[in-house]
Amino acid sequence: MFALVDCNNFYASCERLFRPDLVGKPIVVLSNNDGCVIARSKEAKDLGIKMGAQAFMNERFFRDNNVHVFSSNYALYGDISSRVMGMLSVFTPDVEVYSIDESFLKFDGFDYFSLQEIGLKMRKAVTQGTGIPISIGFAPTKALAKIANKLAKKRPETGGVYVMNSVERLEEEIAKFTIDDVWGIGPQHFKRLQAMGIRTVLQFTQLPDEWVQKHMSIVGLRLKRELAGIRTLDLEEAKPKQNIAITRSFNENYTEWDKVKERVITFATICAERLRAQDSTCRVIQVFVLTNRFRADQPQHNKSITMKLPFPTNSGLELAHFAVDALKRIYQPGYGYKKAGVLAMELAPAADTQRMIFENSDPRHANLMAVVDKLNHALGQQKVKLASQDLDRVWKMKQERLSPRYTTRINEIITISC
Repeated sequence: MFALVDCNNFYASCERLFRPDLVGKPIVVLSNNDGCVIARSKEAKDLGIKMGAQAFMNERFFRDNNVHVFSSNYALYGDISSRVMGMLSVFTPDVEVYSIDESFLKFDGFDYFSLQEIGLKMRKAVTQGTGIPISIGFAPTKALAKIANKLAKKRPETGGVYVMNSVERLEEEIAKFTIDDVWGIGPQHFKRLQAMGIRTVLQFTQLPDEWVQKHMSIVGLRLKRELAGIRTLDLEEAKPKQNIAITRSFNENYTEWDKVKERVITFATICAERLRAQDSTCRVIQVFVLTNRFRADQPQHNKSITMKLPFPTNSGLELAHFAVDALKRIYQPGYGYKKAGVLAMELAPAADTQRMIFENSDPRHANLMAVVDKLNHALGQQKVKLASQDLDRVWKMKQERLSPRYTTRINEIITISC
């Protein structure tokens, strides 16, 4: 059996942890640079606030309805998430962290235990230990566990835990569960299935395998089998990223070469740092620059270039050099650039790097970068920089409504007045 554990309204729940006065009040959390709504409490959903709603267009609505608005506090959310996942691992060692607020747990060999009781103990432990409410769905497959989790949320009588462990219960539920609410069914597949009169999960599982594979690929076929109770997906181990991208919007339009170049160098060094963190190198980089597409009154220039490196590397010095070389080929004076980015691609384990005949990464850089990483870890991100970077500048998102990072910054720890 699999369990899908989902933290209820996670970002909003994190904001309430140290603000009990917010219990029962509408909360929304905004995206990077306070752009749009990415998380809502139940109360905010009841007000009709949509995911992706533009913050600046809804300022009056938020104010009139006493909606509490927060900037994304990823330091707090990430720390609370790791605490929740750590508590879940006490109940079974087989845990796949699916996202910051979701995880799959495998309970093979628990045939003589009550999964309902285990689920209730998990909820109690997590709620008492972190203050975060969770919902749990048990089922024979990962796809069905997703459905069971949704049912646990919709039905208060379940106590937040729903176990789909019998053929009768499985068939009863998938006969009522609509296909548009299934994990893995995208808008295009939903339209095709709807046109055929397929509206429930049970109807989908009764389609011929040949038709599903032809029109929805092998991925759709696996999903169909999962929904029929046939296990085809197992827990996935954490894998190194296949691409690493650092992209940022600027606080203003940059019309000077030196400013754009400095940003691209900074992005390249961060890419290199993340490559080293997962013991990878890259063989290809892509650099792009964009003007502000929302300013129709200004000339537009959006350009990117993909460049194969002469050798694989994760050195910040070398990636910065290559990134500037790429930028020179696409930069055009006379434009006001609003965004740029560097992507590291064709990643491979650093241990598998082969020496080239003519050019190779400078072997001295490995020790140098290790020292730089150690210093930045101890002193703070980007404290040690290249001379070509702006030494006084620290990139910071627009976070005008950021709550304190209660659990990760000693100077922001909660203060209690007695």
